[in-house]
Amino acid sequence: MAVQPKVSRRTAEAAVRTLLRWAGEDPQREGLRDTPARVVDAYRDWFSGYRANPAADLRRTFEEVGGYDEVIVLRDISFESHCEHHMAPIIGRVHIGYLPDSKVVGISKLARVVDGYARRFQVQEKLTAQIADCITEVLRPRGVGVVVDAVHQCMTTRGVHKRGVSMVTSRMTGTFRSDARTRAEFLRFIGIGGAQHG
Repeated sequence: MAVQPKVSRRTAEAAVRTLLRWAGEDPQREGLRDTPARVVDAYRDWFSGYRANPAADLRRTFEEVGGYDEVIVLRDISFESHCEHHMAPIIGRVHIGYLPDSKVVGISKLARVVDGYARRFQVQEKLTAQIADCITEVLRPRGVGVVVDAVHQCMTTRGVHKRGVSMVTSRMTGTFRSDARTRAEFLRFIGIGGAQHG
């Protein structure tokens, strides 16, 4: 990812004032006077993933696990992201499974990996792949499964205005891709038993 020139807070707040004027508002009216500062603060939080290094969060591992070598699953990791096409929220949950080779990682670290990639402008397919690929590259497990289930506000609040629709994406690597039993066990753990993923 190319490094972009730093934009000052003052410039960012001025951009918010421009958008308010474009929408037909007066940025100087009482209710909106502090909005540019609040929006910039919100952006710092929403897009903190650009300052994160998800791979670094996985580097502290544990090898004393009593010989445990079965599937490890962390379900229902909530996340908020933003669509890179409309800058609208994507809200959902991620399920992660991996089959350790010789080391495991603290479960909070998996949640940090999700946040590190989710708190950037995203498309769901890329988010799914980034999470799975990061875990694969750093932990070197025998396999990884990632399923993302999310609602896209760019579809529910604009355009086609379809509510109650969620999008599901998955990425399976290693044993999760090659062994139907391992894949089925993971999908059963996360409540998608019987589903077929290629």
